[in-house]
Amino acid sequence: MVSLRLFRLLRHNNRLGFLRSPSLQQGVAARVLLLLGGAFFVFYLIFYGTMFGSIAAADDDFGFIIAIMPFLLLIDFGLRFMVQQTPAMLLKPYMLLPISRRNVVDCFLITSQLSIYNFLWLAMLLPYAIIILAGGCPLWLVVQLVVAGLLLIIVNSQFYLIVRTLLGRSVFWFILPLVVYGAYFVPLLVDTKGRLFSHMFDAVVAWADTPLLLVPVLLLYALVYWANRSLQFAFAYREVTLTNARRTSIKHVSRFSFLDVFGHTGEYLKLELKSILRNKAVRSRVVMSMVYMVVLSAVITYTDIYDGRLMLNFWCYYSFALYGATTLVKVMCPEGNYIDFLMVHRQHILTLLRAKYYFHVAVLIIPLLIMLPAVFEGKFSLLMMVAYFFLSSGLLYFLLFQLAVYNKQTLPLNQQITGKGNIENGLQMVIELVAFVLPGAMVSVLLLLFSETWAYLILALIGLLFTLSHPLWLQNVYSRMMKRKYENLEGFHASRSR
Repeated sequence: MVSLRLFRLLRHNNRLGFLRSPSLQQGVAARVLLLLGGAFFVFYLIFYGTMFGSIAAADDDFGFIIAIMPFLLLIDFGLRFMVQQTPAMLLKPYMLLPISRRNVVDCFLITSQLSIYNFLWLAMLLPYAIIILAGGCPLWLVVQLVVAGLLLIIVNSQFYLIVRTLLGRSVFWFILPLVVYGAYFVPLLVDTKGRLFSHMFDAVVAWADTPLLLVPVLLLYALVYWANRSLQFAFAYREVTLTNARRTSIKHVSRFSFLDVFGHTGEYLKLELKSILRNKAVRSRVVMSMVYMVVLSAVITYTDIYDGRLMLNFWCYYSFALYGATTLVKVMCPEGNYIDFLMVHRQHILTLLRAKYYFHVAVLIIPLLIMLPAVFEGKFSLLMMVAYFFLSSGLLYFLLFQLAVYNKQTLPLNQQITGKGNIENGLQMVIELVAFVLPGAMVSVLLLLFSETWAYLILALIGLLFTLSHPLWLQNVYSRMMKRKYENLEGFHASRSR
């Protein structure tokens, strides 16, 4: 009874918090974008569910969906960075109430399992079930496969919460999902011809067609839920009691002292690096983009899923654009926590923008190195990678830095990437859309009009021109920011966490 009342209280408070929020209009824009993205996601799930069902029915391998579930869970894990929050920080106010703290944790975990996103995967499971039922699969097996598939999605949501909570403490925990999801593909490393993996795949399909399927799935659910419940309770309790307060020692020599030679720009480069190392909101975006880069590079290098010319070009550009697109979407929003101090000295905002630009250009070296295996495998050419390197450092960053003029919502430094207010207004949505669509459209047109060599040379030249002219357009961004400084300051103050 207490848990039921608590569950209703949490839902009521969430609704009131949204209505009282100074970012109501921003929340409406975010909801519209979320609905459009959800509709697009459901369409793709229905398409793939139909395709997988046809494959399974044709070969009488009704457990096919369970055998490919590790691929789907990996995709699901990546998508959860955009749609699911960790409860440790959200639990803090409720942990102070005269209610069993374990009941509070249980309510949040149950709420996360009953989220709409988890049940969207039925858009794939149900078409699959209908097709294999028409193909002669027994009804009991159809029901078992749907229940097992949905349970695995829910298990994945709990595993995501574990990883996301641990990543907030140390970036090295990203190794955990790499090990868990990569374990299924170990046979591909042992036998490069794929025969061992094929035998394992067939064994999983055969096992999924037996009545014993739900037993290990239920045991896995119980184990992961127990581990997540214990972890979330420990961290949420620690947030309240602060028993894990660490003593910090003052170091007279900075780890980033080599940046001193760059003067004020070097100081803001230090700020950018320290912000990534110390703040969860910024660090989570960095970790997410780096993990995506590694996974995407591995998929392109060692599979033939994206061997089409246009697809290879799209994913090559996306790999370079991913980090900037993830972080620069909220450019100046972390600084909203201390924007008043930045306004004290003349043109310090311009120096900060310049430091941010140099830092993001330097980060492009990482995808350049990560994707070298794809070059060795013949999927990408060096000229293609150079072209997309400069296209990202030039045209893409030029477009994304325009958001510094219009962003005026403070990003709490301990907030996760999935926090509210990721979309502020319609103009921001337009700039982001243009930043993603325009370079891709240019690539497609140039590849149709010219040979690949000339297309990449033109792209590299365009990107290089924008890159070399960055002092001019950064000055323009700064000037427009100063014209809106009072409006932006008001927005930063109104959305700042108290």
